[in-house]
Amino acid sequence: MDAFAFCAEEVRRHDRDRFLADLFAPEPARRHLFALHAFNLEIARVRELVSSPMPGEIRLQWWRDVLDGKAAGDAAGNPVAAAIIETLSLNGLPATALDHLIEARIFDLYNDPMPSLADLEGYAGETNSVLIQFAAMILAGGKDPGTADAAGHAGVALAIVGLLRALPTHAQRQQLYLPGDMMQAAGVSAEDIFAGRVTPGLRTLLADLRAVARGHLAEARRRLDAADRIVLPAFLPLALVEPLLARMERSSHDPLKDMTDLAPWRSQWLLWRAARRGRV
Repeated sequence: MDAFAFCAEEVRRHDRDRFLADLFAPEPARRHLFALHAFNLEIARVRELVSSPMPGEIRLQWWRDVLDGKAAGDAAGNPVAAAIIETLSLNGLPATALDHLIEARIFDLYNDPMPSLADLEGYAGETNSVLIQFAAMILAGGKDPGTADAAGHAGVALAIVGLLRALPTHAQRQQLYLPGDMMQAAGVSAEDIFAGRVTPGLRTLLADLRAVARGHLAEARRRLDAADRIVLPAFLPLALVEPLLARMERSSHDPLKDMTDLAPWRSQWLLWRAARRGRV
């Protein structure tokens, strides 16, 4: 299995929605999308693979060294590292943006609170949004497709949905991505969340966050109206945002216990429909 085939398999196994979206890309670009998203998996899963923050920081620093060319020998033996380096080179993508992604992911290693909604949006921009913009650039043959603003809003929408889906897991390990300013305004305490208590204030806060996600989704869609259709696969996961938010709004949904998922067939159908219609 070559490096790009390895990346494709990793994304298929661990990030199925992005894998399915990548399948709608032209074949020459697809392998580089798999490399980009496999790299993201490596960075996003670091906390799950280490026992404490320090080994996690060391692992993230190794990836920063790979991007900076300081670990070329080690990178050659790592298929994801080899594939992302080739992808950056062939598509003229700036490694500094991925370095910023890694730096932002250091936050994941600790249980520090997310201070504000602005901080959450900034975190989403440096993690999710950069992936979408890089994917759009790959699809545009390495050129700037003029989708930076659309990617910015799309990344925030997807990040908020992802964090709400993962709230039970984060609460269990006493990690909070909920914005501190919104928690304070709603009268929500970390202690209640960690104890699994779903208060009226928490439901209000989560409803407000869903509204923020919908606002960014609407803005991303508006800005995509003027974009070349060739970049659509980079934005296809947006087609899942509204259905996931709708599931979270069911009266029976417990946000601290229930993992919000769509049936695999439905996710696949929603992505196919968006690709066929040419809009998310």
